[in-house]
Amino acid sequence: MSKSLLEIKNLKTSFRIQDEYYAAVDDVSLTLHKNEVLGIVGESGSGKSALAFSVMGLHNRAKIEGNIKFNDTDIASVSPSKLNKLRGDDMAMIFQDPLTALNPLMEVGAQIGETLILHRSNMSQKQRKSRIIELLNLVGIPHPEHVYEQFPHELSGGMRQRVVIAIAIANNPELLIADEPTTALDVTIQAQILDLIRDLKEDMQAGIILITHDLGVVAEMADRVAVMYAGQIVEVADVHTLFKRPLHPYTRSLLNSVPNTQEGQDKLHVIQGIVPSLQKLPRQGCRFASRIPWVDASAHEENPELHEVSPGHFVRCTCHRQFYFPDASKEGQTHGVS
Repeated sequence: MSKSLLEIKNLKTSFRIQDEYYAAVDDVSLTLHKNEVLGIVGESGSGKSALAFSVMGLHNRAKIEGNIKFNDTDIASVSPSKLNKLRGDDMAMIFQDPLTALNPLMEVGAQIGETLILHRSNMSQKQRKSRIIELLNLVGIPHPEHVYEQFPHELSGGMRQRVVIAIAIANNPELLIADEPTTALDVTIQAQILDLIRDLKEDMQAGIILITHDLGVVAEMADRVAVMYAGQIVEVADVHTLFKRPLHPYTRSLLNSVPNTQEGQDKLHVIQGIVPSLQKLPRQGCRFASRIPWVDASAHEENPELHEVSPGHFVRCTCHRQFYFPDASKEGQTHGVS
């Protein structure tokens, strides 16, 4: 494996609620290599977007602890001016909601041009427009000269998402973070956007962090997968290992919640309870324990850590050794995505 492009070590991102700070990202360590797609998966409220915003330095009032090393730069401690030079140039983000990510009062061409003006100030106006048209073509937007002069509200959801991607890749970043890039799109457009991201990975040789709750997207796109729950990484493995041999109860429960027509499911598995709020999140013991109450308390570690169970496959807490699905018909079923 090549040298790490991004190294996150013991990252803790805390938000102040009244007079206390509560960690939404709690002691997370991850590595991303060039030309690799790292999928981060988990339910809403697991801390996925908080992690992404921490890497990009986009939290205004959060307390950030730990290290986020991009190439040779520690993003967590770099000056705002240095971070602004990196953001949009060497590292970029595709945001979840293109309608709120785009300025409704600016034409599409002007919005894409902003990042070129900021990071490629030596470009002439003619060169800049040529590059913008090239980017609109690259992301598959028809009639780019016309779209160049349109406003976001005049475009469909899929077209707006393509514009957001064009902005993100304008300066050929080494690191690209895609935060739920297909959530609000219909299935056909989702497939087109994922194909586009895959092509961009091959063309730019970038490292990509793909944040999603869609396990089908993870299976199709990712090289490695990190499963996140209640601010912690509970399992990390290459994509084939994770789907063939998931171990953590949360990973197995997520996979068992996906429809699988091949195995003749009558009904979907439902995970008990919800992800706890920041203030109610248990800070000691296994954070998933309350959602699998049929597993004996002795199966959990007091301070669960990530254990390497096979090369490159890490699992938090020993409870996976005694986990089972209470419905006997489900007991042998470990996943719903083939």
